[in-house]
Amino acid sequence: MKNSEITGLSKEELVAKIAEEKENLSKLKFAHTISAIENPSRIAKVRKDVARLNTELTKVKNTESATETK
Repeated sequence: MKNSEITGLSKEELVAKIAEEKENLSKLKFAHTISAIENPSRIAKVRKDVARLNTELTKVKNTESATETK
């Protein structure tokens, strides 16, 4: 997932996407534990996507709180 795609998402979409990606990550980890998956680097990619989404969610929350205090 590209950063340009992430920045265009709303707060609700970010929360939904984080939940979806975390579920995907847990499925990948489980599949890799049972038997080796074809491309184990996908786990790292999904984990980084979750981190990017969390970072953007934090940015959105901070901008909302900054506009509320003004």
